[in-house]
Amino acid sequence: MSYATPPGWYPDTGAPGLERWWDGAAWTAHTRPSPAAHAGPRQPPAPAEFGPPSLPLPHGRDPHDGSGGGHRTKVLAITLSGVLVLGAAVTGAVLLGRDEGGTPAAPTTTASAPLPVTTPTATAAASAEPDPDEDPAVLVDQLNGVTLPVPEGWEKPESTSDDDPTIRTEQSYDCPGAASFCYHGTVTTRTAQGGGTDPKVLAERDIVTAADKAYEEDSLGRRTHGGIRSHKVLKAQELTVAGRTGYLVRWQVTTGKGPGGYVQSLAFPSSVGTETPVIVRFVFDADVAGLPLSLMDTITQGIRPLGGSGTSSGVGASIGP
Repeated sequence: MSYATPPGWYPDTGAPGLERWWDGAAWTAHTRPSPAAHAGPRQPPAPAEFGPPSLPLPHGRDPHDGSGGGHRTKVLAITLSGVLVLGAAVTGAVLLGRDEGGTPAAPTTTASAPLPVTTPTATAAASAEPDPDEDPAVLVDQLNGVTLPVPEGWEKPESTSDDDPTIRTEQSYDCPGAASFCYHGTVTTRTAQGGGTDPKVLAERDIVTAADKAYEEDSLGRRTHGGIRSHKVLKAQELTVAGRTGYLVRWQVTTGKGPGGYVQSLAFPSSVGTETPVIVRFVFDADVAGLPLSLMDTITQGIRPLGGSGTSSGVGASIGP
């Protein structure tokens, strides 16, 4: 039986008052203020050097209960004693209720207390709120704290080769340069790697990687579009994304086979934890009906911080192809 710890936020023992993100296999650089610091006593901290987080015991017993099983034994003994006392009291009442001739006394009527009225709790009310993860019109990146609108005719695949949160056009086609499946439009989010926090530097560095993976060679070394022959910079500018100052670089690439395409790298600080930068990559094939470059701008403008306005209720429903 596996007891692998699921991804999530756990107390950071090296930094009181903070929580750190556990991705299911290792600790990440993401931290955020611990809600327990304001709501009450902290949860049991994770083991030293960040983990992995402690798992609940399989029997559900509180590991901090120093009394072990003795406490439950004592409660059971008290409960059984109470049942015996109650049974003796009922038996005595029946015997005393008879008159000297052995005839049962007339029964007495006791008004029963009204049952308590159960009112909905705050938890039940909260559970009625829509979950952005379940909204087909919204892509949620929990780790980086952002959401993206999903255009009409696009999908959220359950799994991808690199496991990054992804949206893409629904229909695939045979790649022009190698035996594989390609998609006309793809957008992914990821945590910026390699250090540094300057959005301009990050975007200018990432656009090279993004173009190579999309049109030079895929993760298996296949030249699905015959490789990149040349590129042209279409945009390089600062802009505001999800309330944060970011930077955008957009290329047009010419490929050995097929019509080529457009690649965009967008970098901006996350709105959660230590504000580790986020990278959003866009890849659009050229000359595709219903896939204009303006859609890149529409999706960019629709990026929201997680929990902010517009993270649910059909954000992407009005975005056409």
